[in-house]
Amino acid sequence: MADNDSYKATLVEALKARADWLERSQLPKLKDELRGFHAGFGSLYNLYLKKGLIHEDPYKAEAKIAELEVPSITSFTEMEKLDQLTKRLANFDNQLDFLVNFYQFSVEFLNMDRIKRILGLVKYIDWIHLSSDTSNPVSQAVADMTNQVKLGSDPITLSVISESLSHLAKSSTLILGHLKSLTEYQRESYKLTLREMAENMSASDAANVQQIRKKFVAAKTGMPFYPDLADEVIRENDPNEGEELRAAVLKRLQIVEEKRKTVKRQVSYKSFLIDGITGLGGTVQSFSEIIPKLDENSIILENEKSGFLTKLKKLIQQMLNREPDPLVYEVESIDPVKGIPVKEKVDFNYFVSDLERKVRTLTPLASKGTASAKLEAMQEEQLVGFLERSIREIQNLHKTLNALDDFFKAEVAKENRDKIKGIKPELGVIKNAIVRANSRRHEYSAQKEEEEQLRRLGVNPEV
Repeated sequence: MADNDSYKATLVEALKARADWLERSQLPKLKDELRGFHAGFGSLYNLYLKKGLIHEDPYKAEAKIAELEVPSITSFTEMEKLDQLTKRLANFDNQLDFLVNFYQFSVEFLNMDRIKRILGLVKYIDWIHLSSDTSNPVSQAVADMTNQVKLGSDPITLSVISESLSHLAKSSTLILGHLKSLTEYQRESYKLTLREMAENMSASDAANVQQIRKKFVAAKTGMPFYPDLADEVIRENDPNEGEELRAAVLKRLQIVEEKRKTVKRQVSYKSFLIDGITGLGGTVQSFSEIIPKLDENSIILENEKSGFLTKLKKLIQQMLNREPDPLVYEVESIDPVKGIPVKEKVDFNYFVSDLERKVRTLTPLASKGTASAKLEAMQEEQLVGFLERSIREIQNLHKTLNALDDFFKAEVAKENRDKIKGIKPELGVIKNAIVRANSRRHEYSAQKEEEEQLRRLGVNPEV
């Protein structure tokens, strides 16, 4: 018994240290990886929409999620394929959005049930071995769609696909590693609860899984009971094999801090900034495709409004060589900070010209080889300013474009609504590029902050 008491005290300390390490080091990384994972999927999801391989789910925006649920993995017929993929991938995107934006990333919140849900989402599509030769119907369909998108695609689209697939595979592996560390903690924390409960039971009952279950269910209403973990506690208390098993538990909980290399190197975090900038360059195709769609939508709307007097006024202006009146649309968007509707007057022709200028600015960045060489020659401070300015400009364009998309759909006559060309897939690609660029910017800031902390502690970060 004395050995068990001593072990329990050591276990409690090990669990406290492990929880602190998880909260401080691992959970922020897990959240960042999941954000990147969501962005990577979002890029592909919007390409599937754009190519018509799936449709926009009309109920996607209205879905209410109270807890993570892994979408259906059941098989479907070829006739059901389009409908099922439309619903399942829309649901998958919503679940990931709920995970990264509404889940609490704390040791207390992420219990074993929630870890299992996250694990199910990450493994829902096998990004590490994405292939048509799989028994998973969703992975198979996604592999087929990805191959279809690649056929005849331009170099920029192929680059987006390749980058997204590579990121999803790498991110999946890293996420699974973080979840494994968290699971190890939660298993031992759960076993500590069982161990404390068994202390108030007779020796024979404490060595019986069914007796432990009865007491646990009565004391912990609503909590799941894991018989395999109860069996582990019993074996760890066994006088014959217990000592070795307890030592193995403490070893698993041990925190192994990464050792810094002693070889001197020049510290540079430019790669984070350059990756974010070239990622924004990947939006050039989406902006290029949006411009003619906006022009066509505007023509449809203006033709509806062009009565006799409007046409006469335009004719007189032309005869007198006067500039036509600005084409101004009053659109409504949501303030990202206050979350309230905000009205904005958009000079349409000026805005389109601004988009065309942005395309010319982004085009060189879409060519990673050439762009990277030029960006490498810039100072870090210049890169930070350029990235922040680019993110801000593209965010503003995205907000206005989203508002214009809603405006055209709402303002045209009902009989012409089908003629309006939506730009939601392109906006999705742009949004994901913004998310990735912001993620790279935050990674850069985190690395610089860590470097500064090491310097204040008298540690040379360049070794």
